[in-house]
Amino acid sequence: MYKYFTKEELTCKHCEEYSMSDEFMKKLDQLREDMGFPFKITSAYRCPEHPIEARKKAHGAHTTGRAVDIAVQGEKAYRLIEGAIELKFKGIGIKQKGQGRFIHLDDIPNSPDRPRPWIWSY
Repeated sequence: MYKYFTKEELTCKHCEEYSMSDEFMKKLDQLREDMGFPFKITSAYRCPEHPIEARKKAHGAHTTGRAVDIAVQGEKAYRLIEGAIELKFKGIGIKQKGQGRFIHLDDIPNSPDRPRPWIWSY
């Protein structure tokens, strides 16, 4: 299916549905190739009923199948962000403090409620 990622790690942890965009996954595979180091996907597709999505006013990028959270920190996080910008990922969320450090990546289109490109911190 994909060179570096399994269907199991990309499915919704709530309903076990798989609904990732092939276009997005090709870009993510390319990022992994460019980085030269493995990274763990902690969250990928989330169904609208997923507890995290159900708490939101509007469904997030993960429900589109065009977003992942990657467990990474330090120099590798910096390199990952550089690579993501090069490959034109449109949304980059950064949590690099405390427990559960990660980088969120998405490539959802620009819209009034979700301006892109955008970088934010959690």
